[in-house]
Amino acid sequence: MSIESLTTKPAGIRQVELDISGMTCASCANRIERKLNKLDGVTATVNYATETARVHHSDDLGLDVLLAAVESAGYSATVPPPPSAPDASPAAGGVVDRRDAEVEALRQRLVLSALLSVPVIAMAMTPALQFTYWQWASLTLAAPVVVWGAWPFHRAAWANLRHGSATMDTLVSMGVLAAFGWSLYALFLGTAGETGMTHPFEFTIERGDGAMNIYLEAAAGVTTFLLAGRWFEKRAKRQSGAALRALLDLGAREVRVLRAGREIPVPVEELRVGDEFVVRPGEKFAADGEVLEGTSAVDTSMLTGESVPVDVGPGDPVVGACVNAHGRLLVRATKVGSETQLAQMARLVEDAQSGKAEVQRLADRISGVFVPIVLLLAAGTLGFWIGVDAGASAAFTAAVAVLIIACPCALGLATPTALLVGTGRGAQMGILIKGPEVLESTRRVDTVVLDKTGTVTTGVMAWVETVAADGEEVALVQARAAAVEAGSEHPIATAITAATPTRPTATDITGLPGLGARGEVDGLTVLVGRASLFDEVPPELGDAIAAAEAEGRTPVVAGWEGHARGVLVVSDTIKPSSAEGVRQLKALGLTPLLVTGDNEGAARAVAAAVGIDRVIAGVLPADKVDVVRSLQAEGKVVAMIGDGVNDAPALATADLGLAMGAGTDVAIEASDLTLVRSDLTAAADAVRLSRRTLGTIKGNLFWAFAYNVAALPLAAAGLLNPMLAGAAMAFSSVFVVTNSLRLRRFR
Repeated sequence: MSIESLTTKPAGIRQVELDISGMTCASCANRIERKLNKLDGVTATVNYATETARVHHSDDLGLDVLLAAVESAGYSATVPPPPSAPDASPAAGGVVDRRDAEVEALRQRLVLSALLSVPVIAMAMTPALQFTYWQWASLTLAAPVVVWGAWPFHRAAWANLRHGSATMDTLVSMGVLAAFGWSLYALFLGTAGETGMTHPFEFTIERGDGAMNIYLEAAAGVTTFLLAGRWFEKRAKRQSGAALRALLDLGAREVRVLRAGREIPVPVEELRVGDEFVVRPGEKFAADGEVLEGTSAVDTSMLTGESVPVDVGPGDPVVGACVNAHGRLLVRATKVGSETQLAQMARLVEDAQSGKAEVQRLADRISGVFVPIVLLLAAGTLGFWIGVDAGASAAFTAAVAVLIIACPCALGLATPTALLVGTGRGAQMGILIKGPEVLESTRRVDTVVLDKTGTVTTGVMAWVETVAADGEEVALVQARAAAVEAGSEHPIATAITAATPTRPTATDITGLPGLGARGEVDGLTVLVGRASLFDEVPPELGDAIAAAEAEGRTPVVAGWEGHARGVLVVSDTIKPSSAEGVRQLKALGLTPLLVTGDNEGAARAVAAAVGIDRVIAGVLPADKVDVVRSLQAEGKVVAMIGDGVNDAPALATADLGLAMGAGTDVAIEASDLTLVRSDLTAAADAVRLSRRTLGTIKGNLFWAFAYNVAALPLAAAGLLNPMLAGAAMAFSSVFVVTNSLRLRRFR
């Protein structure tokens, strides 16, 4: 889903993003891309993962030409609608997203096909279950699976045929229809439909005409297994657009515009540059702007990931989607709509996702050669046996055996089963893997970029120490300061009060915007906040303040009777597991790099504590993307670990994005891996598990293809009847599943 479906570019070039439907593999994306790029003045990239096409074209080329080009390749294209409000649900009269509808339709097709296929397979493989007329019961159950359940494969195969190409869908469709068609022949014209017919399960290879054999279990089983693989793939792919939806949902939906001295609530879409709007405590800023009246603390954690609110007053800039924590503010809008920082971040995520190289899956690459060879081999088998007068029935039996043994059931299971077991084991360890394309990156990653706040540190302020002036008691200074801070919800105040459970009661507490707070404690007026609240700060306290700031900590000065009496130091604390996590990442051959929007002192202190040598501090969200891209330009394969909205573009840009589960939904959706445990040791576990899962997938694919290659000559030689071919094909699936289950023992 794009922020702007159609935008004008310089030099007469326009950009349009299209939603593509009907793609079933990476080769489909390549076919559409080639078709579009053949048009004059068109540069197009098609992303199979997001099912979108980004097209740059000249002004004189109409949108209808682009849509027609996609349709001529056998697919459908539409211009995506603008983002809808969060309440635009079907129940509220909203439109159901096409991709969500496709995933749900595929799930329903899978569930019904599985319910019908299980008894068919059980009866075919277990003679004890073969009651009188069981073969006709099998036909009744298998027919809907073969026709309706396998319809996506038949439809894709027909589209491929019309355009002179063949994919795995072609082989699946032909194999399923051949097995079903031969079963119909055996039931109605052969001897398989006779009363009392049984289907013994045996491994002996017998040459015969096959007129008494039915292969309904192969037709239904192949369909169900591959539907399961297709559903799992589509469900994983559906997550690709969630980061943009989550980003856009952060923004305000309504704004109070000041007109003629009155506050008038209007939809945020009606806000214009120069409009003055009011933001009350707890409300989000509807747009980027400049404060005209009022003072407050603004919670920017959703965008920056930093835990300390920013004090603002007249003349200070504010960013849309951030939250006004305290006072009433009057703001003049300077950037609205697609020009806000929030929308620009959404575009960064969108650009990163669209720019990722499409993963050419091993099965699809090999199928480009494998499928045509199998089809030729089946046709050659049929022709050879007819040519040597073996009989049409025996010849067709051998040809069907070739198609059935080559049906890619094990290929369809190779990736999803390993992924299911790997992700299941990962969930137990606090790791969520989003899709098979993620795994390839983990094998090649050599550099890991770490966000500081919420990733290496907890993101929560905590009291560190209290330094008292000469002649003052530490406990008394801390207690009186905590008494005043108890009336505030500021993170710094919360840290001080949490560390001081025993404290006196303060009265007449007054907030001092941008400075601190004042209150009456033990009959004294106590001030807590910045050093500027006091005319003079003793040298020993000045040294404590300087030392705290040098280490990236926050000093809070407390005093009474006009004199500073002590300094309370608070800081974002390092997670206990961070140092061990960094050590494990290094042990995996990864070079860690700390990148943060915080100051240099805080960043250096944290990096030294956890064992990171390289630090880049004071970076903006877009700068994090630049850091990742510069590393990639050096030839590095980069992993990014973060948790805030500001990390989302970098997570999407990196070759591998890992989000802390305690972070924002946007960061999680933009990432490839989610670390539920929220500690860096989980990141090392994630890399190890992903590499192991990738190895299992590749092993599955190798053995599935090797199995087919070894069995095809037997089938073509007429030594493998279709019944045994179906059983052997099922065995290959069992082997793949068993191999995948080994991942459950991962430690």
